[in-house]
Amino acid sequence: MNSRALAALLSSLISQLLILLLLLFPPSNAITNNTNSFSSPHQNFQASLFLLLRHFLSTSDIAAASLSFLSLSKKRKRAHSQDPDDPDDDNEPGSRLGRLGSVVPRNPDSFKQFFRMKASTFEWLCGLLEPLLDCRDPAGSPLNLPAETRLGIGLFRLATGADYTEISSRFGVSDADSKFCVKQLCRVLCTNYRFWVGFPSQTELDSVSTRFETLTGLPNCCGIISCTRFHVERTNGSDSIAAQIVVDSSSRILIVIAGFRGNKTDLQILKSSSLCKDIEKGVLLNSQKHIAVNEVIVPQYLVGNGDYSLLPWLLVPFVDADRGSVEENFNNVHRLMRVSSLKAMASLRNWGVLSRFIDTEYKIAVACIGACSILHNMLIMREDYSAFCDELDDKVLDNQSRASLEGNLTEDKAFVIRKALATRAKI
Repeated sequence: MNSRALAALLSSLISQLLILLLLLFPPSNAITNNTNSFSSPHQNFQASLFLLLRHFLSTSDIAAASLSFLSLSKKRKRAHSQDPDDPDDDNEPGSRLGRLGSVVPRNPDSFKQFFRMKASTFEWLCGLLEPLLDCRDPAGSPLNLPAETRLGIGLFRLATGADYTEISSRFGVSDADSKFCVKQLCRVLCTNYRFWVGFPSQTELDSVSTRFETLTGLPNCCGIISCTRFHVERTNGSDSIAAQIVVDSSSRILIVIAGFRGNKTDLQILKSSSLCKDIEKGVLLNSQKHIAVNEVIVPQYLVGNGDYSLLPWLLVPFVDADRGSVEENFNNVHRLMRVSSLKAMASLRNWGVLSRFIDTEYKIAVACIGACSILHNMLIMREDYSAFCDELDDKVLDNQSRASLEGNLTEDKAFVIRKALATRAKI
């Protein structure tokens, strides 16, 4: 068996084993029938196992294990030409980037411009994805491209939004090969690493809400929800794709659901989304750890702008709050909380492919949104803020829609919860 096939087999076996363990021992907040509850010891074991598996999957251990095994054999031979000055050992520092030297100058500014990440992050990501990028080529037409070139082509497209003619010229490949590498990277990220934007476990949600309470005084908040839209260029005109995003206080994306038609309102998108259905069924935000504020029980909830309706699990700003009132104080805190969401959306638009009309088919455009969201979280985890937008226009912060009025409340309970929380809000 050749090294490429062996790497793919090892990665696949490890991934399947981890998935099997998750199925046998799902986390306590997994999407399961609520009647299948476990006793407290089992829940602790589940949570510990789930956190361990997430930590293992969120590192390069899978790729490292595969590549370490392969390093016992001779260095893999590729059909592509190699610069004679390149080192012979693939494990030598900088060897991956050496092959990209003719494409991208090795300096921090160039890597940030071309790939939206540091050189060290590129090397880490290449090691993580190499078995998956190497394991499949177009039928009957092997690319004979190393993983770092495949990754470079995909990231260059996502980071700059360059067309395939420019990519092909820069990397010395055909347009067809460029398109394949971009699709392959998006497919690998969205299929194998979608857990990077999976809804947190209950233990993780407790940590998220604790950070929100420390910053704002508001307990039990589990995220900020919002919608953003990206434009797609189509043969019969332009269209837009809406993505529903929930983030934490650090702008990490907790969940992203993309593919809605952009002409729908934020509220229509929420009502038709799986997120809303799961919350209303009690599958998500279902912690029994309720908090009492002024004798009012406050469940887990999200925060959203005035385009949404006020619900027990979704709090929006007060309309026409009196100056100096607790309601105005709540609105001020609410406005500051939304900064993390606005920064996340602005950071997504820092990826060139999403900052302009996406000239590709609809499903590939959706995959690009998903891939950029996953990369966004990966970069935050590595404390690499090359693609992060840290500054916002005040006009954006002040753009609070007032489409949702108190007279349209579906439940008085939501108003009571928000009123109680307003007394706890602090800047």
